[in-house]
Amino acid sequence: MSPAGLPLSPTSSLPPLRSLPTLAGDQIFSAVDNLHELYCPVSLSRAVESQLELGKVHDLPAQQVDSGYVSETEDVIDSEGALDALRADDFERSYAIRWLTTLIARAEELLLDDEDERERVIDKASYVLASFTRAPDEDEEEDPGLTRDFSFILTSPEPDTREKIKIDVRLHDGPHTTTDHTDVGLQSWGASIVFSDLLCASPARFGLTRSALGSSPRIVELGAGTGLVSLALDKALPHLGISDAALIATDYHPAVLDNLRNNIMLTRAGVKTCALDWSDPIFDAPLNAPADVLVATDVVYALEHAVWLRECATRLLDPRGVFWLMMTVRPNGRFEAVIDSVETAFRGSSPKAADGRHLTILTKENIEKRRGVGRGDESGYKLFRIGWA
Repeated sequence: MSPAGLPLSPTSSLPPLRSLPTLAGDQIFSAVDNLHELYCPVSLSRAVESQLELGKVHDLPAQQVDSGYVSETEDVIDSEGALDALRADDFERSYAIRWLTTLIARAEELLLDDEDERERVIDKASYVLASFTRAPDEDEEEDPGLTRDFSFILTSPEPDTREKIKIDVRLHDGPHTTTDHTDVGLQSWGASIVFSDLLCASPARFGLTRSALGSSPRIVELGAGTGLVSLALDKALPHLGISDAALIATDYHPAVLDNLRNNIMLTRAGVKTCALDWSDPIFDAPLNAPADVLVATDVVYALEHAVWLRECATRLLDPRGVFWLMMTVRPNGRFEAVIDSVETAFRGSSPKAADGRHLTILTKENIEKRRGVGRGDESGYKLFRIGWA
């Protein structure tokens, strides 16, 4: 990616074809991700930029607080114009097509860890390659989205057993529209995949044991999107002796909530859904009782979001509860500072709960980016454990 967080041209970014057998997996995925970002732009940053022209992100007020990491409207327009010109460049397109075709043909020569990783490279490259052959009138056809299957290995927290159980989740990533750019929750982002895997790999680390939570805890996911984390928890908790958990997945956007409900049916899960607008929250049932655990992944894209999130969590979390928040690290571009906004929001001593306590970050941990998971502009994740002080 360029320093501004924009895709690079194929001729300046793609490794030489003769070097393919010597490239590390990260280099290969980075190159393919850059082409995907350039020629198949379902982009979070573009979604937010387009909303800036309308004066709102997630239905923000028309006069926004200057977040410091979102470009001015003029820069957005200039950037989009440059990208449009790059996408229309026949020479760059031909170069990309030749590179992708060779990559797929020589996939068996790539230095990848396993066959699953090789298949992911081929799938990503084929998807980008197919975009070049689409007829012009197909651009107007409705995108049906993509149904995806995720599998995580659940490790029993009991010290006397090494039992490992496969947790399967099927969900649908809905099409990201071009007319409504607040529906980014229709896709499953890297942080939710990595967090779900961590939960299953080490449930005791997150307090997901019967001794810690009992048999019927209340767990609320904020900004659930496609619901991957809630669905994984629904499948995992019964194996941990937590048979009657109340799982509630919340989001703001109507289309995202519709897709979330469909995903619950796809996975045959017992998760409830609820609309929750952080900027104007209503805590009616099923949010009228405190949550033992709050979870959220990659949900903050503006300074206001971090503040709203803190205020909602203060209202929702039980006095003995914990809030797990995983954020994506994007070191370049418009979302570079969102990590700081989270830490700033939870650094103060307000708002206070009825007992006078406030939420604060108890621990912070850096999580490495997983190869083949997430977007090309992601360099890793930060896991926050938030609780009362």
